[in-house]
Amino acid sequence: MQSQESSRRAPATAASAESAESADSSASTESMAKVAAASFIGTTIEFFDFYAYGLAAALVLNEAFFPELSPVAGTLAAFSTYAVAFVARPLGAAIFGHFGDRIGRKSILIISLLMMGLSTALVGVLPGYHKIGVLAPILLVVLRVIQGIGLGGEWGGAALLATEHAPAGRRARWGMFPQLGPTIGFILANASFLLARIAAPDSFATFGWRIPFLISFLLVLVGLWVRMTIAETPVFQQAMERDRLSRTPFKELLQRQWKQLLLGAGVMMIQYALFYTSTAYCLSYATKILGVGQTPMLIVVMLAVLMLGVGTVISANLADRIGRKRVLLIACSISIAWGLVIFPLMDTKSYLLMWVALAGCLLLMGLSFGTMGAYLPELFATRYRYSGAALSYSLGGVLGGALPPLLAIRLQDWTGSWAIGVMISIIAVISLLCVTRLPETKDERLDQVAS
Repeated sequence: MQSQESSRRAPATAASAESAESADSSASTESMAKVAAASFIGTTIEFFDFYAYGLAAALVLNEAFFPELSPVAGTLAAFSTYAVAFVARPLGAAIFGHFGDRIGRKSILIISLLMMGLSTALVGVLPGYHKIGVLAPILLVVLRVIQGIGLGGEWGGAALLATEHAPAGRRARWGMFPQLGPTIGFILANASFLLARIAAPDSFATFGWRIPFLISFLLVLVGLWVRMTIAETPVFQQAMERDRLSRTPFKELLQRQWKQLLLGAGVMMIQYALFYTSTAYCLSYATKILGVGQTPMLIVVMLAVLMLGVGTVISANLADRIGRKRVLLIACSISIAWGLVIFPLMDTKSYLLMWVALAGCLLLMGLSFGTMGAYLPELFATRYRYSGAALSYSLGGVLGGALPPLLAIRLQDWTGSWAIGVMISIIAVISLLCVTRLPETKDERLDQVAS
């Protein structure tokens, strides 16, 4: 694979090499801090919005929008609307990726943030089934599609914002900041739901769950202000000045690097599966199957998510030292074994052991997720890097984030929780095999990848 990629690289002249090196390390410490803040704040807000819905789906949406269904069918319906946004992500990645590769990263990131934030805020004011009938779940699905399209364009742009500004040799460390967004976003979403339950326990199911969705609009305003002050990435500016932009980035991506696109999505599968199974599904499993209280379980999940941040920081720093592939191989290998112990630990109903089960999942997710902020962009050429990174990330979400929670509900109903753990281990094997087929990119120059 490495030799095939090398054969497609055009030789750089001395002048272009010097210019590329300058672009690769042009950002000062002060400007990189600003870039890191922009990428971090944006993904924090985006994932706050997305996770707020996941928590609502696990706790109350079946009663608010699908009250006529049985408990199992209602939960399945709530998580199906959750999955809809994952299915919409690749569409958003294709749309935003096209324009991000054509006109620039910065402006597209502003649009994606607005789309995601406004659709989330509208969920907070959407009437339930008892007020407008079947129109309520229909509108919910529409808003989820819009939310998914926005998120499909968000992550790729945030990752490129960080990595295309970053100095050579430290791309994974700076690419870590958009990867920290999910940790903080989830903690904020979880904390807002927890506070809403404590402040208004009697009205949580009717109104309290809406508060986090309304708060997200204020967070979006902060994110917009930060992003509007950031310059376009030097790597994209260089490609634009040299007239190297693609008119049809998506077409070129499929023609030249479709294997990297699919393999990158395969690597993302286990990360999504670990996260959404351990948070959204296990929250529902603990409260509705095991009978654990919602408030203590929210606290357990929120504390477990801290390990995602720890794993992300460790992963990003190791990736710049020992390489992206080695870190991913370690994380995927351990995940194969961990999948088999998650639900035996959950079934104890011990808060400590349930925390260990979820914290282990999220630590492993972070150990692979932390390096992806640099690794996915490094796999693709500048001409279609936004499209490639965003689509790989989003396709991985469909395969690892949308399907496993839905399958988990059915597996639990048919065979019991042990089969869900086996499913996680199988996904980890798939991701491990995908990693082995991808090249190491730690020492690659962003202007020369598959150009």
